[in-house]
Amino acid sequence: MSNKNNCLYCDKDEKLDNLMIEICKLEVSTLYLFKEQSHKGRCIVAYDKHVKELFELDDKELELYMKDVTRVAAMIKKTFSPDKINYGAYSDTLPHLHFHLVPKYKDGYSWGGVFEMNPQKKYLSDEEYVKRINLIKENL
Repeated sequence: MSNKNNCLYCDKDEKLDNLMIEICKLEVSTLYLFKEQSHKGRCIVAYDKHVKELFELDDKELELYMKDVTRVAAMIKKTFSPDKINYGAYSDTLPHLHFHLVPKYKDGYSWGGVFEMNPQKKYLSDEEYVKRINLIKENL
């Protein structure tokens, strides 16, 4: 089903399915596992309504969205023990409010630099995605 915004987060179509797997609904957003897992545990927290910028949210919506983001960050820390979590909210070509939560590891891919949006280096089997998603849900 097409959306007037032509947005993969709103349309929830094949473009979205090719990039990520929906894990669950949060308070005001949806949690996804990014399929490319060069950064073990990389997730996306996409705001449920179609807005482009944080400043478009009223104070309550902003508070709830940031609680969703921090809840996922705490889960990533507990589940995958990264040395740092990077937060990316660029949206130049996909104008829908979402954060990439990217676990970084000192001896891992792109430590000390900016993470690549889609390095296409590490994909999992269907079974491995299911295991990772179940682990995420257990720790959320």
